[in-house]
Amino acid sequence: MRAEELKELSEEELREKEKETKQELFNLRFQKATGQLGNTAMILKTKRDLARVKTVIRELGIAGAKG
Repeated sequence: MRAEELKELSEEELREKEKETKQELFNLRFQKATGQLGNTAMILKTKRDLARVKTVIRELGIAGAKG
C-alpha cells in the first residue's frame, strides 16, 4: 500500500490497518518457521507496509498536536 493511499484514511481506519498488518506479519513469520512460506519476500513487504502505516499515524499525531 502506498503512503498517499494511507494518508486518505482516517485515524481509526489506520489503527485497524495496523492491527491487520501486524497479524499478517505474525502469520507470515509462523509460516516461515513451519516451512510453509514459499515467498519469503512477503515478510519484508509486510514489514515495510507496517512501517508506512505507523509513519502516517505518527504524522497525524504531530499535526494534531500542532494545530
